[in-house]
Amino acid sequence: MALRSQLLRILSIGSQTRQLHELNKKERAGVTKLREVLEDRLQEIKRAKTWKHERILTSPQDTKVKVQGSKGEFLNFCANNYLGLSNHPEVVEAAREGLKNYGAGLSSVRFICGTQTIHKELENRLAQFHGREDAILYGSCFDANAGLFESMLTPEDAVFSDTLNHASIIDGVRLCKAQKFRYPHRDLKELEHLLAHSEARLKLIITDGVFSMDGTVAPIRGLRDLADKYRGLLAVDDSHATGFFGKTGRGTEEYCGVNGAADIICSTLGKAVSGAAGGYTTGPKELVTLLRNVSRPYLFSNAPPPAIVTAALKSLDLVENSDSLRQRLRENTRVFREGMKAAGLTVAGDEHPICPVMVGEAPLAVDLAAGMLERGIYVVAFSYPVVPKRAARVRVQISAAHTLDDVNRAVQAFADVGRNIGLVKS
Repeated sequence: MALRSQLLRILSIGSQTRQLHELNKKERAGVTKLREVLEDRLQEIKRAKTWKHERILTSPQDTKVKVQGSKGEFLNFCANNYLGLSNHPEVVEAAREGLKNYGAGLSSVRFICGTQTIHKELENRLAQFHGREDAILYGSCFDANAGLFESMLTPEDAVFSDTLNHASIIDGVRLCKAQKFRYPHRDLKELEHLLAHSEARLKLIITDGVFSMDGTVAPIRGLRDLADKYRGLLAVDDSHATGFFGKTGRGTEEYCGVNGAADIICSTLGKAVSGAAGGYTTGPKELVTLLRNVSRPYLFSNAPPPAIVTAALKSLDLVENSDSLRQRLRENTRVFREGMKAAGLTVAGDEHPICPVMVGEAPLAVDLAAGMLERGIYVVAFSYPVVPKRAARVRVQISAAHTLDDVNRAVQAFADVGRNIGLVKS
């Protein structure tokens, strides 16, 4: 009887599978139309030469990586792994312990299924690290920015955003109902003009601390002065600064010599601090409490997985208890920038490990990146619309995990390829 029941079940599954197969062969008209529309859009992207080619790594994120379909290893100069913690043995072990002790995740949002002690510990550590009253964790800094402006600003308020701010800030500002103003990149004079003519209740200035495509640093002191003069607030996205920029890694305001300048800081755990994922907002306790109650990315997304949290906690230990990684990163950055200048190449930015090698025309940037890849150096070219027209570049990102030999090898490769494609005159 049991055998007969099992055979009937197998036959039933087979019949269902055949029915699904037949259904899929008869594509719905709506899906056919969708394919046509999307194919047109995909062709437009290809014609515009902005198609994103994703290389598949077959190794951990590190200074040397293996790429599917390619032989050997590549020196990796395009990751945000500023302190080299993405594959640090202590960080990896901490993630294992988090998974072992706390499971894969909470299976829901925090106000429904509760939160874990490690999430509260990390929030407290982040608030203490930045010297703020409280902090709230998100799945990413993109979520942190998406949840900030809509939660705190109303039509009575105004937000003033740098034109080169990150996409997450742009999207977050779009979601809110506040009056919206954009000021030219780092242009304090134009920003003051906008602030002076605003009668908004709250005036929030929002800026990247370090701008990821240019390696330029926000004028934090000037922004703070304007916020004070016009009774405004200053918020900084410090994703490309937290953990490594400034003497003790406290970020852009420390680098600029104005600790405590920002009223609100949003940042990430997906770059220097573990390199995994996760983001947060830190600032006044009332703001963080409001975000816990109304911020949509927080209320409708799972808490960061335990392994991510414990990896971030260990990374903070390494950030706070040793300056050697930051010193090595600064030295590597100095050697690269000076070497490129000596080779006749232009590197933009403000002493930051984001080192954009400026090329100008998009095809030349593509040739430069391709030539570097042939020499075993993994870098990526950026062109319009990601960056302005005729400002194409190959962005290099330095890590503390790079050796000086790695850095000098990259400089030599850039010099050789630059001469071969006519970027550098012999």
